[in-house]
Amino acid sequence: MLFFLSGNFDLIQFICFIVVAFFAFAYHELGHALVANYLGDPTPRQHGRMTLNPFPHISPVGMIMLILIGFGWAVTPINPQMMRGNPRTAHAIVAIAGPAFNLIMAVLFAIPIRIIMVGAGFGFSPLAALPEQTANIIMTFLFIGVNLNLFLIGFNLLPIPPLDGFWVLRGLLPPEMAYQMDRLLPYGMMIFLLVIFILPRLGIDVFGLIRGITTPIFYLLTGF
Repeated sequence: MLFFLSGNFDLIQFICFIVVAFFAFAYHELGHALVANYLGDPTPRQHGRMTLNPFPHISPVGMIMLILIGFGWAVTPINPQMMRGNPRTAHAIVAIAGPAFNLIMAVLFAIPIRIIMVGAGFGFSPLAALPEQTANIIMTFLFIGVNLNLFLIGFNLLPIPPLDGFWVLRGLLPPEMAYQMDRLLPYGMMIFLLVIFILPRLGIDVFGLIRGITTPIFYLLTGF
């Protein structure tokens, strides 16, 4: 999973971003683990991933890279061959579970924003008793919580390996087309780097496209 910091550096925003990303990454992976386990794959349980504790889900290297350069990841071990039914379909269901958990998190972050704004509309802000700086930090944290989780949904659903969107599309396509997609797997990292680093330099703004999709959802959830 990936997120790029942009704009002028702000320490408070950076800290909020890292904290939100830590839980967004962890519970994205928990979604994969829970659904894989439900479908009969014991691999996540064998690796200690069936827990709300975020730490087992986090890649230390991925988090360090996130802090240093704004690029991070986490991985859940699964084995589609161990799942009930068609392994290709089961893998697609497990893949979509991660973004689904990010959507749940985005909604959970948006609810307090809505409550605060409704209260303010009636002349009472739930944050009124707090120092202004503290209130601003809370709002920053909540807004980043919604925004980052929505961005992770859009990013992870790009249909390129090794992202979730690849496995979702592979599960939806007819078998012949799906197996043709498998030819891309050995070149997955190359394609990934091309999309992330090269296309933007050629004027193809992949991240702008994602934001164009997630921004209306952000407005829908928060009212902003």
